[in-house]
Amino acid sequence: MNKFNARKLIFRLLVILSLIIAAYFIIPVSMPLILAALSAFFLEPIVMFFKRRWKMSRKIAVAFIYIVSVIIISIICYISITQIMTQIILLSKQAPYYISKLSDMWLHMQENISKYTEDFPPEVSTSLQKTTMDFIKKIEETFLSFFNYSKVSAFFSEIPSLFISLLVYMIALFLFMLDLPKLKCITYKYLKPNTAKKIKIILNRLKDATFGYMKAHLFVSFIIGGVTLIGLLLIQPKYAITMTVIIWLIDIVPFLGSIIILAPWGLYHLLMGNTAIAVKLFILAAILLIIRRVVEPKLMGDHIGLSTLPTLIAMFIGLQLFGIVGLLVGPFVIIFFIALKETGIIKVNFKI
Repeated sequence: MNKFNARKLIFRLLVILSLIIAAYFIIPVSMPLILAALSAFFLEPIVMFFKRRWKMSRKIAVAFIYIVSVIIISIICYISITQIMTQIILLSKQAPYYISKLSDMWLHMQENISKYTEDFPPEVSTSLQKTTMDFIKKIEETFLSFFNYSKVSAFFSEIPSLFISLLVYMIALFLFMLDLPKLKCITYKYLKPNTAKKIKIILNRLKDATFGYMKAHLFVSFIIGGVTLIGLLLIQPKYAITMTVIIWLIDIVPFLGSIIILAPWGLYHLLMGNTAIAVKLFILAAILLIIRRVVEPKLMGDHIGLSTLPTLIAMFIGLQLFGIVGLLVGPFVIIFFIALKETGIIKVNFKI
């Protein structure tokens, strides 16, 4: 009997190991299909809403949502390809000109450093200037290595494969959206009723948390946009509206933030000797960072079903373990654990 159990355990381990190895090779090349399945899953509540609200058939509701999705994706692709790519080419061609301008700016900055450190001991002043120039030289080398023709050409050579992946994604998205109820029935048919019920609870919890996160993030982004507009109207009225829109669009993307724009902008003014404007921009960046770090955990906790403290702890630990991505992963790990506990898959009932 023990030998039979041992063989059974070994067989299960081999099956699990085979699945892990297969997933390691299959998942990377199946990302368009995986993303299409996830997109269909998260779009399903919208499809159901249209079916109930306007008494549509599933095919008509799916076609309407799909067409809207295609329009949005097409607009994003058009902007990305015709605008961003054009700017990359121009920037790569004009890199020597920009380096020349940067060199002039570095010289101007060095004059400012010399002026600011003229009362320092000669050793300290020389050390500061050397450190600054080494840092500047490193930035120049990084800039030139990034914007060169070989890397730009390599990037553009990947565009055909990206289009193929996008085409596969769009076709798979429509098919998944259309057949999602059938796929659910097929999947649940191979599960025990109790297991199927637990999986439904977990999926619904994660789905609610995802939509809650999106609403909380969007709301925080609108707060960031309002504060940014007020701040820039006081600092740089000429560019207030344009820069606010740019900062808001960047801030609304998860893992990015307003500091990506404000910090280099403030550094530029600091290097050019506009200390007052630079300090104001740095203060605005700090205010926006504080708003996001203070308000976001509270709103996210309210929308995803966690209190503020566990959300803050999960975001901090996630950040420390997984970097920027951990800010999103951390709270969802807690929600997944709670869902497993609620369904009885994980039982935590002990006393010390």
